[in-house]
Amino acid sequence: MRTLLWAAVLACLTILNASAQRTESDEKELTKEQKAMLERVAKIKFNDGVIDFGHDIELTVPKGYKFLNKEDARYVVVDLWGNSKDAEVEGMLVKDDYEILSENGWAFVLSYEDCGYIKDEDADKIDYDDMMKEIKDSDKETNEARKTAGLGTAHVLGWASKPFYDKANNTLHWAKSIKFQDSEDTTLNYDVRILGRKGLLSLNAVGSTNDLNDVQHHIPDIKNIAKFKKGSSYFDFDEKTDKIAAYSIGGLVAGKVLAKAGLFALLLKNIKLVLFAVIGFFTAMRNRISGWFGGKKEEEVSTTDFPVYKNEDTQP
Repeated sequence: MRTLLWAAVLACLTILNASAQRTESDEKELTKEQKAMLERVAKIKFNDGVIDFGHDIELTVPKGYKFLNKEDARYVVVDLWGNSKDAEVEGMLVKDDYEILSENGWAFVLSYEDCGYIKDEDADKIDYDDMMKEIKDSDKETNEARKTAGLGTAHVLGWASKPFYDKANNTLHWAKSIKFQDSEDTTLNYDVRILGRKGLLSLNAVGSTNDLNDVQHHIPDIKNIAKFKKGSSYFDFDEKTDKIAAYSIGGLVAGKVLAKAGLFALLLKNIKLVLFAVIGFFTAMRNRISGWFGGKKEEEVSTTDFPVYKNEDTQP
């Protein structure tokens, strides 16, 4: 397991004290950034047990995991990882050995979508191979919208894990492999959705290549952490009074809503939860220190994301 890069930062600072190429302003700036980050990270509180998540959802954090509340989770996702302030973040679930300032480990970022009741009548009738063809066909339109928003292109390559709907627990999970313009590697977005009467709990995986099998192994735990309170469960739906979502199970997976930009909106949301953006931050800091020596930059940390894999025969 790699040591924290901050240890490398501290070591470099010690060496820099004897370096004529280091300026006093550089040292003060880095020390200020480092101190502020370490102080804020030290204040992060991990929770376990039963948690009132809001939205009539009760989370039971399984043994071996820990939970970050909305404030701390937003700090990690937005401030540390450099994601948009518009990112919908209401919590994070990680394993109990997870370290905030480590390159290793994975996390699930939690949010809630007040979309209404999602009908699941089409769940057993969906041809996901045909759906993937439609998703790929929409790439051109989607990327035009992304360019307008100042983002690089993103091409959906296929299912890394075909969608699976657990009708007994009203839980849906799937994975798409995506190729981003600025990356030579394939990214995998692993999504879990837990349906309720008025909306759904959304969990988006953030991790590394080495974490893939581990994430897959823990899906049974992850998809069972949430329970909608009495009156708000999927089975409490009242067709006479309740709002019905603009899309069904198929539309949820494809990212399609009534608006033509539906797929674009969903992809944007996933992109806001940038996989491994934190490594870019650490790498930039390390290269900056290396640059003070006037020598060759250290080899950059790999930002390889999840690989494409096939797991169609077994569903967690």
